[in-house]
Amino acid sequence: MKNLKHLLGTLVMTALLFTSCTKNDNDDLNIIVRATTEDFNNLKETALENLTQDFQFNAEDGGVTLTSENGVSIYINGSCLTLNGNAVTGQVNLEFVELFEKGNMLVTNKPTMGVLPNGDKALLISGGEFFIEATQNGNILETNCDIQLGIPSNLTGGTDNDMLLWDGTIDAEGNLAWDENKRDNTGQGGVFAEGNQYYAFIGDFGWSNVDRFYNDPRPKTTILVGVPEGYDNTNSSVFLSYDGEDTGLANLDTYDAESGLFSEHYGQIPVGLECHVIFVTEEANDWKYAVQAATITENGVITITDGETSIVTQAQLTNIINGLP
Repeated sequence: MKNLKHLLGTLVMTALLFTSCTKNDNDDLNIIVRATTEDFNNLKETALENLTQDFQFNAEDGGVTLTSENGVSIYINGSCLTLNGNAVTGQVNLEFVELFEKGNMLVTNKPTMGVLPNGDKALLISGGEFFIEATQNGNILETNCDIQLGIPSNLTGGTDNDMLLWDGTIDAEGNLAWDENKRDNTGQGGVFAEGNQYYAFIGDFGWSNVDRFYNDPRPKTTILVGVPEGYDNTNSSVFLSYDGEDTGLANLDTYDAESGLFSEHYGQIPVGLECHVIFVTEEANDWKYAVQAATITENGVITITDGETSIVTQAQLTNIINGLP
């Protein structure tokens, strides 16, 4: 009997120990790991690197014309390049990025948000976003002549004579906004349309954009967007894709830590607008995303849950965003 009691006691203790271990194992399995700021930033940087084109030319050849993968002509005069004020000779590397579709704008975090005269931001419709930088032996060069771009307008749905040139500025958080480039006192930008091409004259290296403001006569409003728990503006982003507009991408650039909501606080979203709200973050070196169709109501709140998200590659996400109406 004594041995039987001892055996039963041992079995009970073993069962309790097993149950305890199983519970702890389940708890470990249920731990949810959210993206870090570094992981999310690395994902966007990788997307930009994947879309960067490299060209080489000799500065002593003078004016050279390069052609991008999408057929944009890039004219640059090597005789105008300087390093620390000194003329450059020898081999030069040129990095070039061209963004025409909102899928590529999203994965590189390069939305089309233009700065209004009062400092607010509103959606721009793009004729192309461009990054140009010349280097030699890793040193960034300067130019004292315009860089000229010939941009086929069929890449963005045809010629629009209201397009202007914009300069891109990236803030401390890595977010891009666009300021109109006014080259003279008349306010005329450095771009014009002729036939089926835009011609842009860019005075500095960096980000440039051929754009105009989105025009909608309906009353405007602000909106709020809630995202899954554990995400904020350091490890995720929220964008708006306007239905019917393939070359513009808005983003909600303000986050309220107290409410946990992203905000379009400028009041520039048309009431009644049909759009798609896009949430993106990083998970296991891929893109975690959710897309939700919405019709904008005054001061509306849109909520995206973790159950709506999926994991995809950069190429898959780009195709999904480009496929939105």
